[in-house]
Amino acid sequence: MCAIILALPERWHDLDQSGICKNASKGVRTVNEGGYDYDLFVIGAGSGGVRASRIAAGHGARVAICEESRVGGTCVIRGCVPKKLLVFASQFAEFFDDSAGYGWQLGGAEFSWPALIAAKDREIDRLNQVYLRLLEAAGVDLHMGRGRLLDAHTVEVNGQRYTAEHILIAVGGRPWMPDIPGRELGITSDEAFHLAEQPQRVLIVGAGYIAVEFAGIFAGLGSEVTLAYRRDLILRGFDDDVRHAVADGLRGRGIDIRYQVEPARLERVEDGIRVSYSDGSRQTVDAVMFATGREPYTWDLGLDRVGVRLGPGNRIEVDEYSRTNIDQVYAVGDVTDRIALTPIALMEGHAFADSVFGGMDRPVDHANTPAAVFSQPPVGTVGMSEGEARDQGFNVRIFRSRFTPMRYTLAGRSEKALMKLVVDADSDRVLGCHVVGPDAPEMLQGFAVAVRAGLSKADFDRTIGIHPTSAEELVTLRQPVAE
Repeated sequence: MCAIILALPERWHDLDQSGICKNASKGVRTVNEGGYDYDLFVIGAGSGGVRASRIAAGHGARVAICEESRVGGTCVIRGCVPKKLLVFASQFAEFFDDSAGYGWQLGGAEFSWPALIAAKDREIDRLNQVYLRLLEAAGVDLHMGRGRLLDAHTVEVNGQRYTAEHILIAVGGRPWMPDIPGRELGITSDEAFHLAEQPQRVLIVGAGYIAVEFAGIFAGLGSEVTLAYRRDLILRGFDDDVRHAVADGLRGRGIDIRYQVEPARLERVEDGIRVSYSDGSRQTVDAVMFATGREPYTWDLGLDRVGVRLGPGNRIEVDEYSRTNIDQVYAVGDVTDRIALTPIALMEGHAFADSVFGGMDRPVDHANTPAAVFSQPPVGTVGMSEGEARDQGFNVRIFRSRFTPMRYTLAGRSEKALMKLVVDADSDRVLGCHVVGPDAPEMLQGFAVAVRAGLSKADFDRTIGIHPTSAEELVTLRQPVAE
């Protein structure tokens, strides 16, 4: 299936009948010593695939990449980038409210959902062009269409066959929806970015980072938001203090969190969508968004034909060099059995290209991967949670502070920020750092370096804080929490 990409740069705007961009015939397809069309063929032009193809080409490899949708992948086209733009938009109402405490008198502000979506689309179009230019500059051939493996060295795209010494699978994942009656009435994050109108009553099903981020987006833009989760606390897998802090922040913004419940049926009614819950209750909303997880996009790739081994959830099993069980077939990113984050896919793609084509030894190390949740309040975290450290047998000391961020003092907000360090009492090493509050993701990037480097609590204590900031709290925590 060919995708149509609008307003492409001069050398990319025409596809021939096979879906090959003009660049594919500009002298970069000389047959290599093994008789293959390419040294590397990448299936999927998202973050990991584009990074791997560019780095491999930089090492001198002949590289091709195929994509069935738009170059840029989930993060750029329908994930973290447009999501954060919507987060920014949703924060203005709170800023307007807080401004009165700082002496501002504002007139009536109006919000336009269509204007926001149009502006977001223009930015995504721009980024799509950037990715196309990056591939072109690297000399990578782009074939538009879905790639399928015919064997360990052959990929078919739109009926055309291409051979390569190495094949990299980087197709990412797709949203998963529960199989309940009426589920076709629901949407996922993919569709939420393209709604023609803002829904005034929204049910979000799930409680992971996508769910809590969109809950904050819709609530900040004025929608009535319900968050339904079949378990007992949002953000499973995060530190418990973080989970409670975010839940308190969501409720403080008017979001109705319903635990131990999930939709059992959706029905179209005159005034919206009727939701019948597992506990027998009902609710009518304008939109139901399923944020119930993502699954690898492995179907119809020809993996079974080649014998590529899949693990739980149909994720491709790979080793520390991103190799599958089939020689010369590799995989990176969300399609694998590792961490599903864009920076991880970028690192995996880069390390793969350096190892296979750059003569380097670059196994991938996922330890102490930092992460952010752009919820409201936002989260930044790296390393072990308190529960993980205790489960692994560490003699744990906890340093924790809750305080009102300075920005909220004149605004009159009562919401508390959270700063927490998880420390190994025996070695004094900082095992984890967790922050909830304004600018948490921004400040955590630097502290992630410290945790990754294995710095001790004493190293933190010797560091001079920047005053007045929230971040200085992390280097001034002196007394551990009493057991």
